[in-house]
Parts: sequence; structure tokens; C-alpha cells
Amino acid sequence: MENNLKQNRLPAHPGAVMAAIEAELAKFEKEERARLGLSTEKKQWEEKVNRAFYADQRAHTTILVSGLTMAHDHFVQAGLTGLGYHIKAMDCPDNDSLQMGKEYGNRGQCNPTYFTVGNLVKYLVQLRDKEGMSTQDIIDKHVFLTAGGCGPCRFGMYVTEYRKALRDAGFDGFRVMLFEPNGGMNQATGKEVGLKMDKDFFVTLAKSIFAGDALNAIMYRIRPYEVEKGATDKAVLECREIIMKALKEKSSILRALWKSRKILRQIKVDRTIVKPKVSVIGEFWAMTTEGEGNYRLQHFLEQEGAEVDIQLIAGWVLYNIWQARVDTRRRMTLKAMDLGTRKGLKTEKVGKKFLTLWIAEKILRGTFKTFAFCLGLRHYKLPDQNENARVAHEHYNNDLRGGEGHMEIGKLIQNVIHKKAHMTLSVKPFGCMPSSGVSDGVQSVITERYPEAIFLPIETSGDGAINVYSRIQMVLFKAKRKAEEEFEETLKEKGLTREQWAKKVSGKKKVQDATYYGKHTVAGTTANMVWELM
Repeated sequence: MENNLKQNRLPAHPGAVMAAIEAELAKFEKEERARLGLSTEKKQWEEKVNRAFYADQRAHTTILVSGLTMAHDHFVQAGLTGLGYHIKAMDCPDNDSLQMGKEYGNRGQCNPTYFTVGNLVKYLVQLRDKEGMSTQDIIDKHVFLTAGGCGPCRFGMYVTEYRKALRDAGFDGFRVMLFEPNGGMNQATGKEVGLKMDKDFFVTLAKSIFAGDALNAIMYRIRPYEVEKGATDKAVLECREIIMKALKEKSSILRALWKSRKILRQIKVDRTIVKPKVSVIGEFWAMTTEGEGNYRLQHFLEQEGAEVDIQLIAGWVLYNIWQARVDTRRRMTLKAMDLGTRKGLKTEKVGKKFLTLWIAEKILRGTFKTFAFCLGLRHYKLPDQNENARVAHEHYNNDLRGGEGHMEIGKLIQNVIHKKAHMTLSVKPFGCMPSSGVSDGVQSVITERYPEAIFLPIETSGDGAINVYSRIQMVLFKAKRKAEEEFEETLKEKGLTREQWAKKVSGKKKVQDATYYGKHTVAGTTANMVWELM
């Protein structure tokens, strides 16, 4: 380079000298890049995605499902098996899944990503290393089906994280399919798709979800009051088998639920024990999973003497219907300019869309009510999303849609003003932006406005279970006192002592029925029995 500079007889002006040096360096860099095979052209990174799953591959392809409760996952497995697919419901993710997810995933992801993708990688590694299946066979014969989504949080990046972790774990090209009704499974190749999202698919999926919701809801009502420890879990497992058989064989799901009801009624219960009711809300995956992803939160609360009030998937579906209705109402004023591919109204009749949404909600509520009746789930009302939005709007903009949106705010307020729970526990992954970063900040205002509210937010990170349990125990102590005070006030209102109440209720046969549940008046189950029976 020095000889070249001399030969070029550099001008004496300093600026000219520097320009000549920069030109020579640029020439040298270009030559070296060419020699090393490094391209100087900058290109936008584009992920290579394998979505090749076609009808002729169904016979030898297993679709892996995971992410909901075990009841939901098994019901989906049975239902889709009945439609001719090979389905495998994966085990609930554990801490080994978390560690594997962190090993192969990017930094800064939240627990649902780490646990779910780690669980998938762990299963595939087991197929390869323990069962002897070749990597190529694993890739060719398996598909992972997961929920698709967008939004301001990391949920919109989940599918990319799944593929990145699979690629780094040695399963490059493994198919991760998005479950999206707007065409996420379609392939413009002229071939019939492997997973047909037609009427049969959605009807089967709806049956699986509503059956799972109803069974989970009644399980959490019965288990805290069981006389024989483990009797509820044993009965629920038997019910699952009956429902799975009906879904797989395409027989009557209502008959299966009715048979399950008879099994559940045999569980011996004692609902004279006063227990605090704890409403679990928060980030969808964290409040839904039943394993180490939320420190087995539901079981811990029950062990500590609480009754758990869970959130159902049907409620989330209602929230999506509410969103569609609100968005349509606002966009219809600019109908001619609304060219959006997903929600555009220019070519759609607004009245027809509103009617479709109204019918969808009526069908959802009616179907769930029928399922609940057959199973023996009494006095259970799905949330009124209009009321939820109304009570939350003063504190949280309903247009913010990340995570649970305004629902966490609305749920806490309704738990207080309608006496739906003694304590509200909000659980979310560590650093969850919509829930921890936004909702929890607003909740501090709610608890000031409603000082009677007992509210505890917790974050999960895979470790720190002891710290979380300790915090729950301290706040749960307040909820227990509140439940006792509520029960005493109810007895006083009815002019009864505890002894008189126990004597009167012992002779009532309906109370011995495990599916019995008093109509809602106050938060506590035992206090509601007093209001209804006395």
C-alpha cells in the first residue's frame, strides 16, 4: 500500500492526502472481501420458513400440540384424531424445558417462550437420542401447531423464536405452523393443505375447548372441599377418558358430559369449611399453565386452604369478539377508505358483520351453558366484556390491546364491587410488558380507590418459587380473615350460630352432591350456601 501511495505522487494538501488514503483502503477492503468470499452487498435478512404440510403427508405426520391446560390439550388431541389426524399432546413443560429453552433461545424472552420451545426441543431430542429416530425423520414426520398472534409484546415473535431454537438444536427446517383463522395455514401451491381449517375442524376445536373449560371449572370448585384427598383428581381423570373417547369416536359429547357428571357427584365433599376464594388473573399462558411455569400456583393455593377461581378460554374468545365489534364500529365511518386485508370494510357489509359477531357470541354462550348444565357446573356465568370494558375504561385505554389489555383492570374492579373473590392474584412472566409494565402500575391506583381489595401481583422466572410462595402466604392470611368475617356476618344476618348452621345443613341431601354450588351473593362458597339454603 505504501509503494502505491508513493507511485501516485500524493498532493501536499492534507485533505487530498486523506482522501487518497481512504480510497486506497476502500480498494484494499474490496480486494480482501473478494478473496475471502465476503459480499459487500447489504441484504435484508429473511427467515427461511418450511410450511410444507400437505394432505398426502397426513398418514405419516404427527402434529404436536401444547400450550393450554392438560384437559384442553388432550381433548384437542382426541378430537383431531377423530378427524383423521395423528395428534400428540405434549406433557406440561417443566424446569428442564425452561433450561433447554434458555440454552437454545435468544436472551430476553419471557417464560412462555422458553418453557414451550424448550419443551418441544426436549421432546425432539428424546426422539433422536433415546428412541433412535433420525433427525431427518423427526423433521419429515412431525409438525408443531401453535397459536399465532401480533401485538406490542414478545408474543408476536414467538414463532420466530421457536424456529431459531430448533435450528440451533439441530432441527433446521422443522415445521412450526401458526394456527390463525385468517389463512395462516394456507399454502399457495395448488395442493390440498395438511390441516384443513374447515367447519369440522372448528366445531371439533370448539367442543374440545368448551369441554375443557367446563371440566376445569368444576374441578377447581370441588377439589378444595373433597373429604378424601385425591378423589377429585381421580374422578376427573376418569371423566377425561370418557370425553376423549366421545371426541375421538365422534359420538355425543353431551352424553359424555352427562356420564362424567354422575362420576363427579360421587365425590364426598364438605363445604361447611370456610375458605377464601382467590381469583387468578394475568398473562394468558402464566395463569393457564398447570406446571412449573407458574410454580404450580393453583395446587399451592389449594394446599394453603384456598378455593381457586380460574379464567376460562371461552372468556378470551369473547374478548376477541368484543374487539372485533368495537373495531368495526369505529372503522365503519371510513368504510370507503378501509382497505385493510384483515379487517377492511370496503368490500364487506357492515350490518352483516355485526350480525355474524352477534350470532357467534350467542352460539358461544349457549354452547358453553349447555356443556356446563350437562356436566353439573351450576351458576357459572361467562364474563360480560362490555361491562369489563366500561369499568376499566376510566383507568385503562380500551384500545391498548397487548396481552390481556384492559381485562386485568376490569377483573379486579369487578371482583371487588360484585364480591366475586376475596383476593385477586395476578401472575405473569418476568418483565411481561403489557401486564407488569402497564397493568400493575394501574392496579396500584385501583387498590387506592378500592381499599377493601386484596391484590397481589407476582412474576415468574422459573426460579424463586420460595419467595413467591412466601408472598402469597402473607397476603392469603388477609383473605382468610376476610372470608371468616364474611361468613360470620352472613350467619348474623340469618340469625344463626355456627352450631345451628352445621346442624341444619347436615340434614340437607343436596349439599352432599359434589356438583352443588350456591347461587352467587357474596364471594365465599360456604357463605353463599347460607344465603341460598337458609
